[in-house]
Amino acid sequence: MTTNLSTVQLGKTGPAVSRIALGAMGMSGMYGAADDAVSIATVHAALDSGANLIDTGDFYGMGHNELLIRRALADRKREDVLLSVKYGALRGPDNSFGGVDTRPAATKNFLAYSLRRLGTDYVDIYRPARLDPNVPIEETIGGLAELVQAGYIRHIGLSEVGAETLRRAAAVHPIADLQIEYSLISRGIEAEILPVARELGIGITAYGVLSRGLLSDSVRAGQARGGGAQFAPSDFRAHSPRFQGENLDANLLLVDALGKIAAEREVSVAQLAIAWALSRGADIVPLIGARKPERWAEAVAAVDIRLSEDELATIEAAVPADRVAGGRYAPAQMAMLDSER
Repeated sequence: MTTNLSTVQLGKTGPAVSRIALGAMGMSGMYGAADDAVSIATVHAALDSGANLIDTGDFYGMGHNELLIRRALADRKREDVLLSVKYGALRGPDNSFGGVDTRPAATKNFLAYSLRRLGTDYVDIYRPARLDPNVPIEETIGGLAELVQAGYIRHIGLSEVGAETLRRAAAVHPIADLQIEYSLISRGIEAEILPVARELGIGITAYGVLSRGLLSDSVRAGQARGGGAQFAPSDFRAHSPRFQGENLDANLLLVDALGKIAAEREVSVAQLAIAWALSRGADIVPLIGARKPERWAEAVAAVDIRLSEDELATIEAAVPADRVAGGRYAPAQMAMLDSER
């Protein structure tokens, strides 16, 4: 597959990035088993289509994701790829999460390991995965700014923070982008966070555009009504409220409604969901968590879908955000989101 994705500037101070980007988390077991060879082929397919931004986290598979990306990029020019890395999440040997640590000293430590695993001497965008409740954001950003000055990172990003935190961070150092969940059924940023990001010139890299597969034909076709979904224990969705029992049944009714609109346009549900996200503005770059080349090809095709105002209104009426059942994370994880306070 050879395509030429257009580029947009990521915020006022960020780099030029492809119109859609590749999110690599699913390649390291977050949604069940993944095949490394197929994952690498997916990275290559994304790059060959013109995508230049790959998003990862040092805690995805406890380093597996970064090592996988290093293998995938072994025959590519480093300057042709933008690496976005999240850090700070503390993990246990039993796969548990133990909070976050974004102290400047810890930040340097996390980065040192990421650079080694990725086989590079700099990261293009480096961001704390969550706000550390024990460290003022000014202190965290100050530590990251020192790493920018030293040349180890090119840009600073944030993830899942609220409007007030955005303002405080931007007062210390320019912030390239905010990575945050945004989709047809997760529209919480529209009230306050998105307007503030635009005021400050901070781009949005939107993850969860397909709501972890819910906004796609794959989950819709694979789940029977009445009994809910069956996901492997290691699959994030096995613990996500939106994929449980009656919540899933209710949400699949919304996806069915979206499916009828997609069928009229002769596109897939996923393509319609991506096209909707793209319609929100050039400052919003969807991160697509494709794990197979064919899924990436499907996503790329969505870039060419143009939705009229009437079509957008029909889509949003079919999938009202206030009709979505279940939170986007389990309660303990929701409590860690500054963006939800």
